[in-house]
Amino acid sequence: MEIKLANQAPAEIEADAMVVLAFEGTTPQGEPARELFASGELTGASCETAIVHHPSGYKAKRLVVAGAGKPEKFSPAEMRKVAGAVLRVLKPKGVGSICLVLGDGQGSDDFTSAAVEGAILADFEPDQYKTDPKKDEKKVDAFLIAGGSAAGLNRGRILGESQNFTRELINEPGNILTPTLLAKRAREMAAANGLECEVLDQAKMKELGMGALLGVSQGSEEPPAFIIVRYRPQKATSQDHLALIGKGVTFDTGGVSIKPSEGMEKMKYDMSGGAAVLGAMRAIAQLKPAVTITAIVPAVENMCGSRAQRPGDIVKSLNGKTVEVLNTDAEGRLILIDAITYAQRLGCTHMVDIATLTGSVVVALGHVNIGAFTNHEGLLQKVLTATKAEGEKTWQMPMDEEYKEALKSPFADLQNIGGRPAGSITAAWFLNEFTEGKPWVHLDVAGTAWNDEAKPFLAKGPVGVCVRSFVRLAENW
Repeated sequence: MEIKLANQAPAEIEADAMVVLAFEGTTPQGEPARELFASGELTGASCETAIVHHPSGYKAKRLVVAGAGKPEKFSPAEMRKVAGAVLRVLKPKGVGSICLVLGDGQGSDDFTSAAVEGAILADFEPDQYKTDPKKDEKKVDAFLIAGGSAAGLNRGRILGESQNFTRELINEPGNILTPTLLAKRAREMAAANGLECEVLDQAKMKELGMGALLGVSQGSEEPPAFIIVRYRPQKATSQDHLALIGKGVTFDTGGVSIKPSEGMEKMKYDMSGGAAVLGAMRAIAQLKPAVTITAIVPAVENMCGSRAQRPGDIVKSLNGKTVEVLNTDAEGRLILIDAITYAQRLGCTHMVDIATLTGSVVVALGHVNIGAFTNHEGLLQKVLTATKAEGEKTWQMPMDEEYKEALKSPFADLQNIGGRPAGSITAAWFLNEFTEGKPWVHLDVAGTAWNDEAKPFLAKGPVGVCVRSFVRLAENW
């Protein structure tokens, strides 16, 4: 889909559809829009649409009036949704070209970027394995922005395409996207964008002593891969070195502590965190923020083969602490602790990890908010500022000292689960035990990385959550 600015007056732009925004409680501009409001066909509610064919005074074939909600609440995040909803309404109708008109106060870089992102994200379909020859017949060839900025358009294209890169990775089934192939895709992405990429193989991990990670992977015939992608700015503005660490379980059966069969097919999404940091690095390489960043993705498959680790096994992590594995389905935290330790060995001064870590966070926050945990309020505020700016709702969870008592083990330094109560918090405390006091934020995206049902502006399936927020974090550093 071609994305470009339209420099003519809206009435002079030739397109299959011209889109204007209308808000609740206001009188929209233009006679067609006012008639729609007067008839009650349109109220201005967010993502609502109405179409006028052959509108008088326009060269466009259709005028689409799109509801944008309450004007005082309109933000780039809302713009992203509205642009996406418009595309998903028009695409099945065979509309090949769309022009979105940005109104007064909407021509900034942020609003332009959000509109472009919304269109690109909405254009993504999780159907690459469908063989129906008709599935690609109806597509949008061009998306134009009238009244926007060139810088915003470029940023939106980079962010939208990078988030879709992440979604493509997540959408791959486990029989195709193994840890080895994820590493290959990371190498290809890095080479295409001028990044450094290194992949540690199983022998190197064993030599280093990554016993926690290797314990998870030993039940699978697929070897693990430890992916490292480096971004070095031409001129860093500080000595800070940010680590973005993403859980990369390419498929999770739960191991010997096997998951219920219902819904297990979705466990291809258990590498959403790893995919998010790779997508973010793709965008960071093009937008060039002034902070050194290393992405780390410990990639494994958690299977229940004859060599799989057992409940009660004790493993030795990279930093030397021992862990009693009470539940093999609490595997994400085991691979992350070795990644956290390795990030410190690389000299990272600040760490943010992202993982589809616990079902408990879904119980606590549903599918609306990301759960955020930290040992450093300053770093957390940087992250929250970024997620708010990008419309990715995030809620800070408590980290009181009393919670870590649940991780005490009589046989090892700690156990990998703390029981059902406060499961997402005890999981975060488990990770925190390996940060050695370095500023760290943990984002549990188990409830926000996947849409079980399509939304008006986004297809069912992978979301690509936190790609934009990580880029914003880097840009704001």
